[in-house]
This record gives sequence, C-alpha cells and structure tokens, in this order.
Amino acid sequence: MSQAPPDNPPENPTGNPPVTVLVDADACPVKEEVYRVAERFRAHVRVVSNSPFRVPVSERVKRVVVDDSFDAADDWIAENAGPRSVVVTGDILLAERCLKAGAVVLKHDGSTFDAASIGNAIATRAILADLRAGMDGTGGGPPPFSKADRSRFLQALDRVLVGLR
Repeated sequence: MSQAPPDNPPENPTGNPPVTVLVDADACPVKEEVYRVAERFRAHVRVVSNSPFRVPVSERVKRVVVDDSFDAADDWIAENAGPRSVVVTGDILLAERCLKAGAVVLKHDGSTFDAASIGNAIATRAILADLRAGMDGTGGGPPPFSKADRSRFLQALDRVLVGLR
C-alpha cells in the first residue's frame, strides 16, 4: 500500500543544507526580487544592514541589524558566507572576501563577481578612487538602475539557485 505524498514537500529534497542568500542591504535595489526568487526555491535570506529594514514575514527571511561601526555589515556577511551562499552586493572588497569563502556573488544588475574578474574589479576600483580624489567634486557615478538590470538580476539569481539545488 503506497502512502500519499506529504502536504508540505521536504524543505530540501536533495539532503543538502539550505542555500542562504546574504543581502548587503543598505544600498540594495533588488531586495524585493531576492525575496520572491528565494521563496520559490525555499532558500533562506539574511538582510544585513546597519539600520532596520522591513522584511517579509517568513521563517526563512531574517533581518540582521549590525552596529554602525565601519564595515560591520560587510564583516557579518563575509563571516557567514560559504559554498551554499549567494551574496548580493555591489561592494567589490566584500565580494572578494565572500569569493574566498566559496560563495557565489551577484551584483545588483545580475552580473557576477568571480575568481577571474575580481582582480580587475579591485584594480579598476583603485584607479577610479584615485581619479575621484583629484576631481573638484564633479563627476558621474553609476548609471541609473534600469528595468533591464532588474530583469537580468532575476534571471541570474534564478540560474544560481537552480545550480545550488
């Protein structure tokens, strides 16, 4: 006699520990997208910041408020990143730390930081910092965040979570 399938499927049918998405939340334009995609994959989410953010009511989504010391949020994320983590950040130096811990790192526009690209990203960051230091306060910044960026991020996060199943 066969048993009926459970009403609630197992949390992780593969037996692997759950995937955790760590969000560097202070300047993150894709938090809502993270919540939606993570819910579909039953991934855990940690929204890390120096000040409280509203997060969805969910067993798997937790807000982590760190003190306001320099790099406290980055330190928490780097210490909790690992091979079953996806880190969402635009911070190049945090990305480097998380890559060393084995995490997948996504930028807000869906592109990835990886072992092959992080060195160039760090060098470019240093050059741009030097250029900005010599300017008189004028200058640009990143282009505005677009619908296409949001769409690429959704696709990238979906692809990464499928790969970590």
